[in-house]
Amino acid sequence: MPYVVDFATVSTVGLESSPVADALAGLRANEARYFKNKYDHVFTVEPASDAAEAIAWVSRILEQERGIVISSRPLEATAFQVENIRMAYVFYENGLSINVMYTVDDGGKRAVGFKLSDGMDVPEELGSFKFARQKSKLAGTIRGSYFVIKNEY
Repeated sequence: MPYVVDFATVSTVGLESSPVADALAGLRANEARYFKNKYDHVFTVEPASDAAEAIAWVSRILEQERGIVISSRPLEATAFQVENIRMAYVFYENGLSINVMYTVDDGGKRAVGFKLSDGMDVPEELGSFKFARQKSKLAGTIRGSYFVIKNEY
């Protein structure tokens, strides 16, 4: 069942099995606030079992671009389009959030972003990335990194 992420009242609904559930919920709420403020888009997620297509798209890009396979279990995901940008998010049990930003126009920006919830270690499969820190009222300290997508998906 889809869940509309409320950034005014942060909830761990759907993320309870994560050891950093509160921080991951804050990270998810931080994304919801961004899309509401920038695009007036309501950020809605669904359980991983109902979001296989979005998870497969993100996994395929990770594997084909960088040979990355995430070992943690996906808990929730979403896929949507705002303006000319196709977006997908996957929230993992270990506290990792991965997003794909894919401009549908040729020559547009296309990238994969990684965000680590406060309190989690860098997953082994992302050990080669450098992470920048950013403060968030909703999520505490977020560590983030990204890479540019080179191929067509």
